[in-house]
Amino acid sequence: MLDLSERQRAVLRAVVTAYVGEAAPIGSATLSRLVPHRLSAASIRTTLAELSELGLVSQPHTSAGRVPTDEGLRAFIDALPPTNPVSEYDRRTIDFTVASIEPAELPEVASHLLSQQTRLLGFVVAPRLDRSKLQHIALVRLSGRRILAVIVTESGAAHRRVVEHDEPLSQAELDRLTSLLGARVAGRTLREVRELFAVEAQRELRQADHMVALALELGARAVAAEPEGEGDLVIASRLALLDQPEFRDPERIRELFSALETKERLLELLDHLLDGESGVRVALGGEVDEPSLHRCALVAARYGVDAGAGALGVIGPARMDYGRVISLVGYCSRVFTEKLHA
Repeated sequence: MLDLSERQRAVLRAVVTAYVGEAAPIGSATLSRLVPHRLSAASIRTTLAELSELGLVSQPHTSAGRVPTDEGLRAFIDALPPTNPVSEYDRRTIDFTVASIEPAELPEVASHLLSQQTRLLGFVVAPRLDRSKLQHIALVRLSGRRILAVIVTESGAAHRRVVEHDEPLSQAELDRLTSLLGARVAGRTLREVRELFAVEAQRELRQADHMVALALELGARAVAAEPEGEGDLVIASRLALLDQPEFRDPERIRELFSALETKERLLELLDHLLDGESGVRVALGGEVDEPSLHRCALVAARYGVDAGAGALGVIGPARMDYGRVISLVGYCSRVFTEKLHA
């Protein structure tokens, strides 16, 4: 916690802990019962004045107690132990829920699970196929000219798209086309595969190998665009936030919901927060360039193991139980990753 004395650290921890529980400014009398050392009310008032000068706590009104500032919350968060056990009840609830669903259901179910466990706004960003390395593409005959292309990533996730061809193809022909695509796809990202197919298609126009040209044509259609919903943001029911006293102000809840409707902006913030980072990350409202989130906090982590990994987390008031929320988000990240790669 910066360069604070032990007494300053203890009082700041007490301010944050009490503020999380009370949702109101905390007075010196309350703090005297919370600090681990026996400090008089006068000593606590002196320490609070020191913390105020450092910008770590503030006093909303002259006669009110203190509340932590964003800087104070950041100091508190950064001083939390790197690991904090998740309760047995939370672990069992998460494990049971995740074990009973299919991987494709994960974003929808996980967002509601996070919201339920934290009473905050849970969200999940589905993994992006265009950033994932591919393992293979399989072509399966459906009916007539319709063909099912199954794109499988190195992580084991399967993405399905229906493409069409001018003439019906037998499954034997499609199996041969699948084998021709195999070496071209393995270990490359979707973007790299698109570029490779485009280059090779031009070459095949000159060499006139019909089967290779046909494989490249169908493969190009299969990887042409991101399917609807890929990399999409799934947000749980907003009702969870209404339990928090900070959001009983209609104007504040309107501002937040308006920001959530612009999903692209939240995705940008998540990409910036989690870019090149591992583990759980916390962004306080004053640390992000988004006015509607200035009195909020965002706790997020990646899930999955490759570059196309998704993201998950919660949004809520800056007054939240960071120790528990960070642990829950981290645990969900591990469980969801295991689910995808089971």
